[in-house]
Amino acid sequence: MQFHHHGYVSGDPRIQPAAGVGIDRPAQIPGKVDVLIVGAGPAGMILAAQLAQFPGITTRIVERRAGRLEIGQADGIQKRSVETFEAFGFADEIVAEGCEVTQTVFWKPDPANPARIVRTSREPEDAHDTSEYPHILVNQARVLDYFEQAMQRAPTRMRPDYGLEFVGLDVAATGEYPVAVTLRHTAGDLTGQTRVVQARYVVGTDGAHSRVRGAIGCRFTGGASNHAWGVMDLLAVTDFPDTRTKCVIKSEDQGSILLIPREGGFMFRLYVDLGEVDPEARSTIRQTTVEQTIARAQAILRPYVLDVRHVAWYSVYEVGHRVCDRFDDVPPDQAGRRMPRVFIAGDASHTHSAKAGQGMNVSMQDGFNLGWKLAHVLEGRSPESLLASYSAERQVIGQNIIDFDKRWATTMATPPEQFGSPHEVEAAYAQITEFAQGFMTQYAPSLITGGGEHQHLAAGFPIGKRFHSARVTRVADARPLHLGHQARADGRWRLYVFADAARAGEASPTTALATWLAEAADSPLRACTPAGLDANAWFDVKVIYQQPHTEVDIAHVPDAFKPRVGPWQLVDHENVFAALADEDIFAQRAISREGALVLVRPDQYVAHVLPLSATAEFAAFLRGFMRSRA
Repeated sequence: MQFHHHGYVSGDPRIQPAAGVGIDRPAQIPGKVDVLIVGAGPAGMILAAQLAQFPGITTRIVERRAGRLEIGQADGIQKRSVETFEAFGFADEIVAEGCEVTQTVFWKPDPANPARIVRTSREPEDAHDTSEYPHILVNQARVLDYFEQAMQRAPTRMRPDYGLEFVGLDVAATGEYPVAVTLRHTAGDLTGQTRVVQARYVVGTDGAHSRVRGAIGCRFTGGASNHAWGVMDLLAVTDFPDTRTKCVIKSEDQGSILLIPREGGFMFRLYVDLGEVDPEARSTIRQTTVEQTIARAQAILRPYVLDVRHVAWYSVYEVGHRVCDRFDDVPPDQAGRRMPRVFIAGDASHTHSAKAGQGMNVSMQDGFNLGWKLAHVLEGRSPESLLASYSAERQVIGQNIIDFDKRWATTMATPPEQFGSPHEVEAAYAQITEFAQGFMTQYAPSLITGGGEHQHLAAGFPIGKRFHSARVTRVADARPLHLGHQARADGRWRLYVFADAARAGEASPTTALATWLAEAADSPLRACTPAGLDANAWFDVKVIYQQPHTEVDIAHVPDAFKPRVGPWQLVDHENVFAALADEDIFAQRAISREGALVLVRPDQYVAHVLPLSATAEFAAFLRGFMRSRA
């Protein structure tokens, strides 16, 4: 963490100075806002936390609840999500609070007595070392709390406006604030009263029954699976031995259970198979009582005893697999002729079963994808055409999640005798691990994602996939750390310069690139970054040398990798890194010894891989979506 470069900081350095709209922030929503977010769920809160970093952007997030979420809903946090939390500054805190999933235990009917279940195998949670972070279980309410904390520590001092619900909207063809949104108070002295807010952009993150989605005419495609599950968070006394580890439990004829240990050491969640649903009598299954669901769970767990002492939360749901045809308000026949003003994200745009742990995680990636794009457009960094990439990228991901979820939901609901192999469930689980942890998202070539002509230079950083961090040594203080952990959710692009074999300061492609970055008119540091801002305000440039840190003389490192920052233009020495001898990032990520330039988007996805000498190609790529300061 860097501070003091704007003056001595005696308090908590995680609390940024209030700036812009965060100074004297009004308690009531102003009549005009840049971005209005409807719904304080995972998608909305990560979006708000991202936009809270921009003092010149007026963002408000409304929520119909009277206050914070307290219990229930999602609890599985993918490794990809924890990586994302690192960018918002709370990964370590939430990992310490959560329950870490290290394995999945499979239980099936005992071949000698099928009326009983027996443990048949244990599968490691991540046999492929896909991330340095664990898969954890934490209640959704705590995730939202951490995002709210990040919002309040940001320069804009943002917080949710509780007790307001969305009623409707109208989008004008012209105007600076073309979206008129009607809101209604649901709590407090103004309950029942309505008001209109004018917005430049509106984002509906208001759940599966989204009113924003309905207002812009987006259609859900897909349907229900005609299979229901009861879900409950329990405190119980039981002789079942695996309540503190994730379990997939299949009985002979009573259905299945997915057991999820909860944070805190005592509570666990059961997803209990309630069987097929009659399409003509769907309301009946929703009337299943908690007592009936407990009885079904007890039958599935035989011969083990389940003595339930307390149910903290209970719900019944039918598995639905639905995705919207588009994630913004631009009809297909108008695509390219007008830019979007209203967006939907999270459950408002896609719904699926809870058992695969995708909902909250995918929703957060929706919000992370959209946040930096809105900021780029509102700050004048990029043209409005950038916003069309949100629906183009995330609608495909939404459909992929639906397809994945259908396969896993079917596997969970299939009786044991219908499998061709006794280990078919375990095999299916092993195959989907990388997808389930959020690492199979790969954006196609586009305005903001390059082609693969030079992918061989950094094969371990696939273009379009998330930047897979690795450990390096920071030269200035000889500290080993994760390279990816140095990136904040601040809207900046990351330019990782993996140096060729020459030493720091020697004539080489690396020093030539540094000279171009610092001096050339078409360098992004000069062509895009507005005059008066620090050189690293929009592009965070880091260099990684192949030599050990003891052989990198920081005095000889080019100035482009040591930017001057703050009112006193102090030298930032913390962007120079070296490979570790026993964990060489060049070897781990298959980076060419000739060097490579890896460009990473503000949402941590690799945008391009280029040779160190490809400055013209790099500049041309950025011109496709970044405005020149001229």
